[in-house]
Amino acid sequence: MIPVASGSLLTKVDKAFGELANLGLIEPTPYRVFGAQATGCSPVSQAFRAGIDVIRPVKPDTIAKSLAIGNPADGPYALDVARRTGGAIADVSDEDVVAGIRLLARTEGIFAETAGGVTVATLRQLLASGQLDPDAETVIYNTGDGLKTLDAVAPVVGPTATIAPSIDEFRAALGG
Repeated sequence: MIPVASGSLLTKVDKAFGELANLGLIEPTPYRVFGAQATGCSPVSQAFRAGIDVIRPVKPDTIAKSLAIGNPADGPYALDVARRTGGAIADVSDEDVVAGIRLLARTEGIFAETAGGVTVATLRQLLASGQLDPDAETVIYNTGDGLKTLDAVAPVVGPTATIAPSIDEFRAALGG
């Protein structure tokens, strides 16, 4: 499950799997590549869903700023990879992105930026729709730290505290 901005990361992951197998470094086995976009900037997902090869540029309108490329240069190649491997490219709402960030933080202790929220939320969506096998080994690409996009989760997180860099201040902020 790979976040899609320009589409380049998705195509390079596919290329890497092929090269690693050709070199004998991994067992050549079938794999599926899935892409994830935010609905507010989802030209590749829209083309995938419509079954077309042409990426129609869009004006980005999403909290997932790191993925907000409205005219992705490698979009057609990302479509090819997803189709060739039996994967998919889907998109999720900004609300789902925040829910994905929170789920990853709560269950794994990982604070992802919005692209990570997009991948987690899209994974959930594809599992729910039956497009992704829940028993398959799945790798989720989290490509950035949540500190980059604090504004995306600020309205929905609990109380915060600003403290000096000391263990005593940390303990005091936690209430003892």
